[in-house]
Amino acid sequence: MAGGGDGLDKLADLQKTLSKKDRVCSYDRLGEGASDRPDGLQTFADSGRILTAVLDRIAGDGPVVLAGHSLGGLIAARYAPGHQDRVKGLVLMDATIPTLSADISKVIPESATGQVAELRAQTLAVNEGQNPEKIVIADAEVRSAGDIPVEIIKHDKQYDSVPEYGPALERMWSEGQRRWRAISSRSTLGTAAGSGHYIYVDRPDLAVRAVQRVTAQAAGHGGRPTR
Repeated sequence: MAGGGDGLDKLADLQKTLSKKDRVCSYDRLGEGASDRPDGLQTFADSGRILTAVLDRIAGDGPVVLAGHSLGGLIAARYAPGHQDRVKGLVLMDATIPTLSADISKVIPESATGQVAELRAQTLAVNEGQNPEKIVIADAEVRSAGDIPVEIIKHDKQYDSVPEYGPALERMWSEGQRRWRAISSRSTLGTAAGSGHYIYVDRPDLAVRAVQRVTAQAAGHGGRPTR
């Protein structure tokens, strides 16, 4: 599941590598890639209904592992708790943090000016639905998906577009990644050394191994999942 602004073609190399051993599927959400544009604002519930339809089509009622980057990771993490009957594992690659709007509003005050003020305003606008998918990226606490295997991977390279706030933004992001651990009693958190936000591009070796490990663990609980 690609991040916001990315189509499934961005995942082509990762999918090709993983498909040597397993069945791997990706899709363009509404507003991304070759899919239709959404008519209006979408919610996570809307995105979830589309994901359910995709899974029904490609996997029937079989088990699946969801691997998502950035916004794709957030959507996967929001979806899994309510669909424990079919989602048997997660790989979250620098997934958008659970309460990004509130967190960035705390780190960057409303009184900020210049480039950092633009970053704050742009982030909040995107989260309010000003993005290709027109999805409202609402803050919410992390819900549990039980004891499914989950690997959470965060980037390594510090955000440096606004140097004076870089360290604070990194702490915010790292704390958000730690909070994703509450999604499962079998979650792990690691850092992709040398990687920026696009972990599966900068460190495809780590991304591949993470997905394969989670798939193997999920399969050990019965059934061969589709990713």
